[in-house]
Amino acid sequence: MENRVPSFVSFSLLLLLLLHLSSAQRPGTLSSSSFFHPSTGLHKERVFLCSATGFCIQSFVSLDCGGKENFTDEIGIQWTLDDKHRFGEISTVSVANETRKQYTTLRYFPADSRKYCYTLDVVSRTRYLLRLSFLYGNFDSNNVYPKFDISVGATPWSTIVISDANTIETRELIFLASSSTVSVCLSNATTGKPFISTLELRQFNGSVYYTYVEEHAYLSVSARINFGAESDAPIRYPDDPFDRIWESDSVKKANYLVDVAAGTTKISTNKSIEVNSDEMPPMNVMQTAVVGTNGSLTYRLNLDGFPGIAWAFTYFAEIEDLAEDESRKFRLVLPGHPDISKAVVNIEENAPGKYRLYEPGFTNLSLPFVLNFRFGKTSDSSRGPLINAMEINKYLEKNDGSPDGEVISGVLSHYSSADWAQEGGDPCLPVSWSWLLSIAGDGSLLSNKNLTGKIPLDITKLTGLVELWLDGNMLTGPIPDFTGCMDLKIVHLENNQLTGALPTSLVNLPNLRELYVQNNMLSGTVPSGLLSNDLFLNLASHPTQSMDSSKTIGPAEAAHCFSFSEIVNSTNNFDKEIGSGGFGVVYYGKLKDGNEIAVKVLTSKSYQGKREFSNEVTLLSRIHHRNLVQLLGYCREEGNSMLIYEFMHNGTLKEHLYGPLTHGQSIDWKKRLEIAEDAAKGIEYLHTGCVPAVIHRDLKSSNILLDKHMRAKVSDFGLSKLAVDGASHVSSVVRGTVGYLDPEYYISQQLTDKSDIYSFGVILLELISGQEAISNVNFGANCRNIVQWAKLHVESGDIQGIIDPMLQNNYDLQSMWKIAEKALMCVQPHGYMRPSISEVLKEIQDALAIERMAEGNSDEPRNSAQSSINMGSMDMAAIENYLSIDESIGQPIAR
Repeated sequence: MENRVPSFVSFSLLLLLLLHLSSAQRPGTLSSSSFFHPSTGLHKERVFLCSATGFCIQSFVSLDCGGKENFTDEIGIQWTLDDKHRFGEISTVSVANETRKQYTTLRYFPADSRKYCYTLDVVSRTRYLLRLSFLYGNFDSNNVYPKFDISVGATPWSTIVISDANTIETRELIFLASSSTVSVCLSNATTGKPFISTLELRQFNGSVYYTYVEEHAYLSVSARINFGAESDAPIRYPDDPFDRIWESDSVKKANYLVDVAAGTTKISTNKSIEVNSDEMPPMNVMQTAVVGTNGSLTYRLNLDGFPGIAWAFTYFAEIEDLAEDESRKFRLVLPGHPDISKAVVNIEENAPGKYRLYEPGFTNLSLPFVLNFRFGKTSDSSRGPLINAMEINKYLEKNDGSPDGEVISGVLSHYSSADWAQEGGDPCLPVSWSWLLSIAGDGSLLSNKNLTGKIPLDITKLTGLVELWLDGNMLTGPIPDFTGCMDLKIVHLENNQLTGALPTSLVNLPNLRELYVQNNMLSGTVPSGLLSNDLFLNLASHPTQSMDSSKTIGPAEAAHCFSFSEIVNSTNNFDKEIGSGGFGVVYYGKLKDGNEIAVKVLTSKSYQGKREFSNEVTLLSRIHHRNLVQLLGYCREEGNSMLIYEFMHNGTLKEHLYGPLTHGQSIDWKKRLEIAEDAAKGIEYLHTGCVPAVIHRDLKSSNILLDKHMRAKVSDFGLSKLAVDGASHVSSVVRGTVGYLDPEYYISQQLTDKSDIYSFGVILLELISGQEAISNVNFGANCRNIVQWAKLHVESGDIQGIIDPMLQNNYDLQSMWKIAEKALMCVQPHGYMRPSISEVLKEIQDALAIERMAEGNSDEPRNSAQSSINMGSMDMAAIENYLSIDESIGQPIAR
């Protein structure tokens, strides 16, 4: 299910072409030389379905996120609870000088790899204003300013960056509804937790904000300004029946309407203004204005979301009584747009008449992030320029969604009441649902979801499906024909109640490499085409399989049982030792089919006795993940207990950091981050993807193994414990390895998933430093522990003091800091202070993104803090060039 979304360049060209063609065909569309002349026949018909207090307010949706009761606020808007939302937690917020009830609560969500969505009912083919607000207020008492993304359906909208705990961040979007619902989602938290304070939906009438490209793009609101405002308060409902927020030009904030020209004066009138045309700005917005008494109005402001292609309009009304011999004529001057200044504005002539709205603007103007603009009077004008209001929106390319979205929704229809089916938004974009394995939606992870009935046939229509995980359910009936999924590589159907024969159609899947069907009620013979050396086929409990190696150890332990003679032959009588530990020795082997294996032979004195042996077999036989070492089988004969794993060609992480595999050189920082990401994904699956959850208990660098492609997998489940549903901890005799052992677990003997987090934090410190967890010589005279040593350096700002010199400055310092800070959070003394593995994984992925971006800027010093700043400014310049357009196409429209 690939993301078939055009690049922004192609979108920009499409947008400009559509706008240019539409301008050529549209009555009243004028060239820049006649831009501000009156338009003929351009005033749109309005269907007034509401009054200021009637239909419009009834069509408002105003959600008080985390609120406790419905209420009506001081301006008459009715706020309702979001208590139907199944996810997230609520919190109260207390901010000085903010007394509005809707900002005293919020809803927040975990900082994990999921997205959390609100789905609202809308009327298809109707335009709406969507508004979200965010007031942090240090609700979590962490003083960590959140940063996360918001999206509309499959379309990324904006990144919310909180920079002040007491300031409300607001985002607005104008869109044409293309279906009966719209989803708004929060995801990708890089710091803090994603949260939301309010969600508002306002319906427009008629053709307000109509554009020729509304099928392809949304309008993201960047600025809506009321000039000449009589106070700092914004104007909104009930003065504006659509509840747009017109911000006062008197508000003082950074880079907002600065560099104001001398002689700028506010004026106002009490006379009625004719505003019932075009976008219908509120009358009291049009009753105020600013005038450049010295002949000029100049301003500078930052445009959120830009550079980009803008929908930019000004609102004029002549509200001064000019004498017969007086005139007001002026030009708009924009740096970089010389053609624009050719047009002359004469409001009274263009409107036509006084106290009437005149609304000229551009539907396809390329604007920068920092906008400088000036209105200057012409030489034959007796009065200076005037402006009442301005609105600037950025076109946001609409993503139509994942190609298999409808099919995936069909799968959901069978389980509509299940929690996992309630995530909302697009299945794959911009973040895939938690049970889809990737952003492209190329795998479905529906293990242990209590699914019943037959396998939904809609799954067989997912043309881009690569992995299918339906194990551990109660599915019945035959295995369907999957030939519609020609990309399938891995299929997990084990531990169900499936019946019938293995379909011969499976032979026709050219990419199939792993097929797990054990512990079902299948019958018949295995198609010969599935017995290929290229396919790993697990038939451990298939009733017709008569091979000696098909013995099983019970329904809960459906792993392959090898005979002792098979192991002896495979290991050449145990002649090649590849590892050892307190459990015993690991030997290299090769099966008759050529598959390489690692055989863990448990000693009679091993702490991993019969109970631990059964534990590991039980666990690994039902746990399958690309970042967990795969158990191929076991052997318990002639007094021997052995576990047979896939062979990992590149040994352990420990050996590559400070062991025999370093060979005077070491893996680079980017590869270390990739290893950390792989390991974190494996642990995340144990903690969140298994029911009940699995706590590893012995995470360490020697238990992270590397395959032939240097991809990491977590190994050694001999000490794993199953968490108990609803319990905060598991009481356990303390097991683990010195240096990695959670001190809280050691003292309390109460095991939680945060014990694994502590151990993983130590591994992150090993990756940064290349040092062992415990050393008598490397950490100074009074320190033997990597945690204490790293804290001393990092907390004093000396991160260079712990970075592995083998990395030779080939890293981005920002990514190094991210991992160091997250590692120290992992090794906090108390479990509740530590992040979840999903939060850690997110930070690792962000650090990886920084490294990958830095690779494209390799001429700069990689470990220079300044280099990151330079890179950012270079990117901004590149974006401006990237979006540059032919201004001869970007002609204005007078309305």
